[in-house]
Amino acid sequence: MPLNIVRETKANIPHDEVFEKFEIDRPGKIIFVGHHLSTKNQMRCLVRRMSLYGAELEVSPHLPVPNHFFLEILGVRDEIGCTLIRRQKEKVTVGFNMLIDADFLHHVIRLSFETSH
Repeated sequence: MPLNIVRETKANIPHDEVFEKFEIDRPGKIIFVGHHLSTKNQMRCLVRRMSLYGAELEVSPHLPVPNHFFLEILGVRDEIGCTLIRRQKEKVTVGFNMLIDADFLHHVIRLSFETSH
């Protein structure tokens, strides 16, 4: 499965639309970064789609989402540093603080596929 960059001639494409997105549909946690980088507070989310650049999350529309946080995906030990790009009701679009490794994305996709059957 290639992890291709979507090539468009328009120069004004948002960064979160450039990379190919994959259906993940896995539970996750948004971990708040607090005073002195404490990570006590968290909330649940659903990771709907993911690319090398970022992800689309589903969060209760009544809960505030911080501008910067860590994302933890169920079944994956690593936490990913994220920055809020936009929010539309329960749909939250985030960018990762750095592009994730393609092998890591393959692992998450494979894990999602294996647990969906």
